[in-house]
Amino acid sequence: MGKKETNKMGQGPQQEFIFQEKNYLFRFIGIACIVLGFILMSGGGSDDPSIFNEDIFNFRRIRLAPTLVLIGLGIEVYAILLNPHKNK
Repeated sequence: MGKKETNKMGQGPQQEFIFQEKNYLFRFIGIACIVLGFILMSGGGSDDPSIFNEDIFNFRRIRLAPTLVLIGLGIEVYAILLNPHKNK
């Protein structure tokens, strides 16, 4: 809960949420990046334990997916720290 303002009818303080639409938009984008990173990280295993699959060490699983997860976490931190009430 953020600032208290009187509503239009003058019936006392009105509660206002801390996070606004812009915060939730950035949070959704961050969550989407994290989920996409984990999806790209999955797979590459082998059904037979005696066979080694080199596919687990490709660019997508070693570089791209963890980078997407870290970018998503950074977007989440930005969404939490974003102040939508800042004067324009």
